[in-house]
Amino acid sequence: MELQLKRIKKRGVFPPLVVLMRVLFGIGWLLAGVTKIYEKLWFIEPGVFLNDYLISSLDKPNVPLFYKVFIENVALEYVMTLNYIIPIVQIILGLLIIMGLITIPSILLCLFMHINFILSGNINLMSLVLYTSAFTLIIFRTYMYHFSLDRYFNLDNLFTNKNEKKHTHAIGMTSDK
Repeated sequence: MELQLKRIKKRGVFPPLVVLMRVLFGIGWLLAGVTKIYEKLWFIEPGVFLNDYLISSLDKPNVPLFYKVFIENVALEYVMTLNYIIPIVQIILGLLIIMGLITIPSILLCLFMHINFILSGNINLMSLVLYTSAFTLIIFRTYMYHFSLDRYFNLDNLFTNKNEKKHTHAIGMTSDK
């Protein structure tokens, strides 16, 4: 298995696949924000969907007690603010990840938002795919920077250590522009 992975990396197939995963991950977050605005009517009927969602989360047995306290004392108090912030942030993060600009911080923010979604009692196949994709992108971050604005503006150096760059260069994937 490890030998096959090395062969794939040497052929130059692996970095484009990681870039494709980054772009698809970004599209997923972009669509999540757009869907909230246009299909779930978060801006036309502010607070209705989110308030109902949060109240229904309080009745779910798989929501941890500490998160129920958070929902009751924080989220429901600021439901209108969250109603506007969540979809806008999802759209911005999706666009940043697609372009490959400040990618690692964007993915970490997506993970934070996703953890909150899971804690509110929602877990499904798409949740698992997004969660796994986020960690995969972080693990293979040196390959994720191909075709990115992070690489163009030299921001990839902020989140990549010297050993990763040497390893990437040694297998034929230069980290230069």
